[in-house]
Amino acid sequence: MIPKSQLAKLGLFDAKVPRYTSYPTAPQFSNDVGPDTFATWISQIPEDGSISLYVHVPFCRRLCWFCACRTQGTQSEAPVRVYLETLKSELLLLKRQLPQGVTLSRLHWGGGTPTLLSPAMIAELAGAIADVAPFGPDAEFSVEIDPNELDAPRLDALAAAGMNRASIGVQDFDDAIQKTIGRIQGYDITREAVDMIRDRGVASLNADILFGLPHQTQARMTESVQKLLSLNPDRVALYGYAHVPWMAKRQQLIRSEALPTPQERLALFETARKLFLWDHYSEIGIDHFATKQDGLTRAQQMGRLRRNFQGYTDDTSDVLIGIGASSISRFPQGFAQNAPATSAHTGKIRAGSFSTSRGHQFGGQDAMRARMIESLMCDFRVDGSEITRRFGIGQSDLNQMFDKAQQEFPGILTVEDNSLFIPQEARALTRMVARSFDAYDLSKAGHSSAI
Repeated sequence: MIPKSQLAKLGLFDAKVPRYTSYPTAPQFSNDVGPDTFATWISQIPEDGSISLYVHVPFCRRLCWFCACRTQGTQSEAPVRVYLETLKSELLLLKRQLPQGVTLSRLHWGGGTPTLLSPAMIAELAGAIADVAPFGPDAEFSVEIDPNELDAPRLDALAAAGMNRASIGVQDFDDAIQKTIGRIQGYDITREAVDMIRDRGVASLNADILFGLPHQTQARMTESVQKLLSLNPDRVALYGYAHVPWMAKRQQLIRSEALPTPQERLALFETARKLFLWDHYSEIGIDHFATKQDGLTRAQQMGRLRRNFQGYTDDTSDVLIGIGASSISRFPQGFAQNAPATSAHTGKIRAGSFSTSRGHQFGGQDAMRARMIESLMCDFRVDGSEITRRFGIGQSDLNQMFDKAQQEFPGILTVEDNSLFIPQEARALTRMVARSFDAYDLSKAGHSSAI
């Protein structure tokens, strides 16, 4: 690790930068992309091709204070039932537009809390999706699961629908921290959920844990990670808590003075990172870890690791279609986002139209810079030969881009064999290095801390 004094000089502890789960990032989207563009892009998917499908369920029984996702609370099943009907109508619109023979390479239900759906609703939604496109070979169906909203009938319905990967948000197991962030989820109920998932033959388990939460210390971080490791997850996402109360009003319930400093955040990350490595997990990108047998590890070894709105993935499909309010779709032509508000999304779907409200159509150097940034985020390098071959940029122009990055990080980045590298000891700077290849104005976007 580079000394903290040098990291501070380079601006790590002050910078606010994108997470680069897309390029351009969502703040650059405009209303130039609407339902007609979205429908056209769907129709241009090759016949017999493959797509990924993301289904957003925005409802939660309770709203966790730390969460910045588009969610809404409900204590009854009624709004969930209405929303399910909207999803089914939206899927029917998709089916009418989708070319023949398309299959699913990945299916992910996110939220919110998808496990708020009753067993009958789970079966209905799964059936509606199967009617649009069947699973392809080696398809993966993952679901975000809240252990507080889980029982045997729901799990039976998910397993019957083909779920083969479950994702559990842990955040932190410390009781005091859970109370501070409005997320009460004890170790015992999490352990029980994991056992129930495994008992139904779901072999793959993801888990999320956060660093940078209020009152977190290295000792508390160590205890939470060790408890998580006892659950034997196949993948772990170690995300930095993004405190953005100007965007997520519920975060105003979390006192800013209780948050760790950027320097303390880095120490928390390093503490967790060492524990995962000591337990023989592979380090995947900037914030994921996976077992040696997991698909992410194999993808990294083969140079096929990708990054999307859910983080790192081994999905090879070029198309990700988002279903539900606020969902974002990715095509070779650009990005398209559904109306964020559930009411607006529902209104558009009921009127027989997709709800696409904004997006971005690739132009200029977008595709090239997207690939360079993804390469940095996944592999910590940019292969200059690949870039010149795929995108037709001249070697002198590429060299200028490499020179600019090296000037911003003097003595840190190296260029060898026409490739730019971020060394192991400087990987805390990865998002900042990626920013040097971002051609858009980032000054107006409220991004999260670089660490």
